[in-house]
Amino acid sequence: MNADTHPCSLDENSPYVEYAVEILSLLADATRVRIILALRGGELSVNELAERLDKPGPSVSQHLAKLRIGRVVACRREGNRMYYSLANEHARKLVADAVFQAEHALEVEPAHHRARIAAPKHADQSQDGQS
Repeated sequence: MNADTHPCSLDENSPYVEYAVEILSLLADATRVRIILALRGGELSVNELAERLDKPGPSVSQHLAKLRIGRVVACRREGNRMYYSLANEHARKLVADAVFQAEHALEVEPAHHRARIAAPKHADQSQDGQS
């Protein structure tokens, strides 16, 4: 059984609060959020990410280094290329929920609600925590 499917039992005195703030601070950058969104589809090289984000490779590499230090992304080397992927599903969900919250703040009927109404999901399908 996956413990992550259970409700969070952490409270305001959790020893992880300070590190959670560091993670949120790390993600308080549009390029890093875009990197997380791009990596939701799977592993990408630095060059592929740079092309998708229309950013210079060295800049993307610097952002990826910070995300790696924060254990948000994982990397592997193949020859002289580095490939990045999400370290776990929590970063994907955290960023998706932040984007959904932004939609709620800016739209009367958020896009993720319209998508759910237009294409009802089956009970066994998973979405990014849309609510």
